Amino acid sequence: MSELKKELQMGFTHEHFPESCHICLIYENEQQRHKIVSEYIAAGLKQGELVRYFNDTTTPETIRSWLLELGVESSEAEQNGSFGLSDAEKAYCPDGEFEPQKMIDRAVQRYGIAKKAGFTGSRACGEMSWALKDIPGSDRLLEYEVLLNTITSSFPHNGMCQYDARLFDGATIFKVLQVHPYIIAQGQIVRNPYYIKPEDFLAEKKS
Repeated sequence: MSELKKELQMGFTHEHFPESCHICLIYENEQQRHKIVSEYIAAGLKQGELVRYFNDTTTPETIRSWLLELGVESSEAEQNGSFGLSDAEKAYCPDGEFEPQKMIDRAVQRYGIAKKAGFTGSRACGEMSWALKDIPGSDRLLEYEVLLNTITSSFPHNGMCQYDARLFDGATIFKVLQVHPYIIAQGQIVRNPYYIKPEDFLAEKKS
């Protein structure tokens, strides 16, 4: 990822971040998640980005209502393709199995399409609870998270992975922390002190 910084509007914070961020939201408070996620999505739409939301426990109707609370009517954005709501299980496992590299390839392809279409960037947000449904390949979730950190596309792309600490065990949450360079703490994005670079994480896993 590029380390060049600019004023990137995340919605819930106005600090400076690289043009491309891989962010982790670990939460237990639904009210705080509602605020962070809705403002993150709304900011992307307002900035002319291609925005995709992968929902698992939250209904599409709820997400649309969150945006409406912020003055964003999603219907037009959905019609013109700038905003897409997809069932997380179908989005991550379109063939009934989770294959990390294929998901990465689809993401990079999406960046190319967004750039060609004139979008200012690509922004995604996914509820990761789908990985607890014993779907074939779901045990490769960390591999996918690591691969996200190896994407070299120069097109601005941001992704927020949501992990409900009430559903995932402590050991998994700690590993999840290790593969996200940025985390959300007290409503702000911070550089993750627990982050391990992809090559180091994979080497540690093999040892």
